[in-house]
Amino acid sequence: MKKIQILGTGCPKCEKLAGNAKKAADNLGLDYEIEKVTELSQIMEFGVMSTPALAVDGKVLVVGKVASPAELEKLLG
Repeated sequence: MKKIQILGTGCPKCEKLAGNAKKAADNLGLDYEIEKVTELSQIMEFGVMSTPALAVDGKVLVVGKVASPAELEKLLG
C-alpha cells in the first residue's frame, strides 16, 4: 500500500492537490491511503519550505505547486 502524504496547512491549494492525488491513484487502481500533514514542524522535517507538497512513502515528489492528476499519475505509476 502506498502512503500518499499531502503537506500543507489545509489551504485551498492543499485540498486541490489532495483531490488530484486521489484521482490519480484511483485512475491507476492503486492500493493507497492519503494522510494530510498539517503541522509546520512535521512539514519542515520533510525539508519542504513551500506548500502544498506531496510525498509518497516519505519521499517528497512535488513541492510548491498543485500537480494535475495526469502529472501525478506519472509520479505514482
